[in-house]
Amino acid sequence: MEQIIECVPNFSEGQDLNIIRQITGEIETVTGVRLLNVDPGKATNRTVVTFVGSPAAVVEAAFRAIKKAGELIDMSVHKGEHPRMGATDVCPLIPIAGISMEETAAWAQALARRVGEELGIPVYLYEEAQVDKQRSNLSVIRAGEYEGFFKKIQLPEWAPDFGPAVFDARRGGTVIGARDFLVAYNVNLNTTSTRRANSVAFDVREAGRSKPIPMPGRLKAVKAIGWYIEEYGIAQISMNLTNIRVTPVHIAFDEVCKSATERGLRVTGSELVGLIPLQAMLDAGRYFLEKQQRSTGVSEKELIRIAILSMGLDDLAPFKPEERIIEYLLANATDHPLVNKTLTDFADETASESPAPGGGSISAYVGALGASLAAMVANLSAHKKGWDARWKEFSDWAKKGQAFKKELTGLVDADTRAFNGIMAAMGLPKGSPEEKAVRTAAIQAATKVAIEVPLRVMEVAYASLEPIRAMALEGNPNSVSDAGVGALCARSAVLGAWLNVRINAAGFEDKAWLERVLARGKELESKTIAAEEDILKIVGDKINT
Repeated sequence: MEQIIECVPNFSEGQDLNIIRQITGEIETVTGVRLLNVDPGKATNRTVVTFVGSPAAVVEAAFRAIKKAGELIDMSVHKGEHPRMGATDVCPLIPIAGISMEETAAWAQALARRVGEELGIPVYLYEEAQVDKQRSNLSVIRAGEYEGFFKKIQLPEWAPDFGPAVFDARRGGTVIGARDFLVAYNVNLNTTSTRRANSVAFDVREAGRSKPIPMPGRLKAVKAIGWYIEEYGIAQISMNLTNIRVTPVHIAFDEVCKSATERGLRVTGSELVGLIPLQAMLDAGRYFLEKQQRSTGVSEKELIRIAILSMGLDDLAPFKPEERIIEYLLANATDHPLVNKTLTDFADETASESPAPGGGSISAYVGALGASLAAMVANLSAHKKGWDARWKEFSDWAKKGQAFKKELTGLVDADTRAFNGIMAAMGLPKGSPEEKAVRTAAIQAATKVAIEVPLRVMEVAYASLEPIRAMALEGNPNSVSDAGVGALCARSAVLGAWLNVRINAAGFEDKAWLERVLARGKELESKTIAAEEDILKIVGDKINT
């Protein structure tokens, strides 16, 4: 797997867009890096930048950005609401794919050494990159901020890990480290009081309050402070959720709501700073739907919409999922060219002289439609008047239907990619015995994929008959015909994909493997035909009564 890390440097400039553009421009000069998000804050006078790429490329881009920030930002005149100690205040590296935390920490250490030695900036390591755990906490390192840094850096226990132990009045100091994915999240209050906002922050943050009686907060893995944002005319609870598996965004939001209500305040919404993982938004959508006793078996898009509405993420500015969810930013539209088309364009492409998409992709899409009908009937049943006691049962069926729909939709493009793989292999040179051997091996490997993809379509489409049957039997009787159509779609998907398995099997040489595949295909064909007949009988009986 390709190694990918994320870098989220925080620069102490949020007002001068020209300076911000020059810094991010340095990042974009590095090949192999993708700039995902630039989030300036006027009141905090701070910009959070997010970019990803290979470790070496990310480290190079971070170095160039830190260098440019040091040239353009003068900390001696900097003012802002957010704690800070340098032009590049903090620069964390986060493992995303194919790389361990230990490896990421080593890259952070290498970056810190280079910044300290080549740029002459005092650098402190934090979190997983810091060996001395007594000074690994960012808030401890940053205590005293820029204004107190002159005295702090002269203390033996606060000598920087890299760079000179000398106060740099213009650039300040920088903190570089490796950590898990952190979500920076602010909750908006209907007050202008920083003191009251801090009271709520102390209620929820893990550290709690120290005076007058030490008392831990309600939420683990949460750091929080209260502040007033002049730009918006409101106070906020500013939180860092350091482990969203321990405290998800939706739980942090709800706890702030409870504490605010207890103190006579009201939450008006919230804002995300930087990016958030897709799963966090989906979990939030499901959480708020469950609180309403509504079906959670809705589309990914709908779950995200519910999360945005429930947490008021668009209270201060529009929340655009395609710009704030990390997976959406990393996704390449060319990976799903067929499913991203309109229905008309998809039909036109199928009807063109191009051999792909062909029967395999169509089978997968027909199967996705069948699973979609199962989810639809389940959702209608979950919300049917008088059936409130059964909402969870139908919600679970709807979730199954959505899962089958999602996988089958992905198999639409997978089947066309498999066909294109065979075409590419057949186009390889065959002038010498060596080239012929390479070409033959490539054709066999591509053919195996072209068999496996439609076989998976058969497996998933057959599995979708379970929720389809349940909805024919138990679902909203007004939608029983929809369940019947779903069964017809699932059957067509299985039998259509079976044709693709068989035609691609003709040229495959591993007969032992092929024998197992064909036996499984015949079994799925037989079971599907029987299941469809059973479902259509249920549907027919209900329609005729």
